Order: sequence, then C-alpha cells, then structure tokens
Amino acid sequence: MRYWLMKSEPDAFSWDDLVAKGDAGEEWDGVRNYQARNTMREMALGDRAFFYHSQKDKAVVGICEVIALSHPDSTTDDPRWDCVDVRAVTPFATPVTLAQVKAEPQLAGMALVKTSRLSVQPVSADEWALICKMGGVAP
Repeated sequence: MRYWLMKSEPDAFSWDDLVAKGDAGEEWDGVRNYQARNTMREMALGDRAFFYHSQKDKAVVGICEVIALSHPDSTTDDPRWDCVDVRAVTPFATPVTLAQVKAEPQLAGMALVKTSRLSVQPVSADEWALICKMGGVAP
C-alpha cells in the first residue's frame, strides 16, 4: 500500500461531502495539472490518502481510500485528464494544520511543505504514521 495527500477546497468539495457519498465514493475530478494527474495514475486500489482542506482551513481532516483506478475524468472531453475514485475511511480526531506540519522537523521534506501548490502528492510511510499520530488516528 502507498500513501498520498489529496487537496480540495472545502467550499467546492469537502470532507463532509465525501462522507455523504458513502461506500460509492466519488471521482477525484477536475485536476488539471500534469504532475498531479501522473500521481493519480500511480495509485492502486486500497491505497490511502489524506484528505486535505486547502484555502481557508489548510488542514488534513481525514483519510480516504482509492476505490477505482485512474480513468478518464468525466468532467472533460479532453483525453489528457484522468482521475481516480475515492471513499471516506475515517475523520481525524484533531485536524492537522499546515502550520503544525511545517513546525514538525521530521516533516520538513514532505511534498506538502516543499511543493505546497500540488493538489495530489505522495506521502512517505514515515510521514503518514506521524501525521496520523498528530491527528489522533491509527495509521
């Protein structure tokens, strides 16, 4: 299993919106960045991702799971853009803010810190375990 971080503006699609989709989950659509698209193409069924509220909250708020492999994004006719489907797994007991991540020396090399604008990014196993601990959930 590999780990990822997926960002969404909560006003557009929030953690609560994903939870409301239930086991059917939702496409992670609308990504129009080649690096983020390529990252989704690397995802496997069962991989886990942090759900990150960007913009105003700037915090990891939950964990989701990849339930469908990379496929054409239904929000465009342009064949260059793919997406995966995800479903909510568990909320964080305590959201982990970007400020907390940046303040943790062990997370200094994390993509969220180094390439913060990227909407879909990899997370190492060590980063995953530490952020889960910070958020009060089992890794």
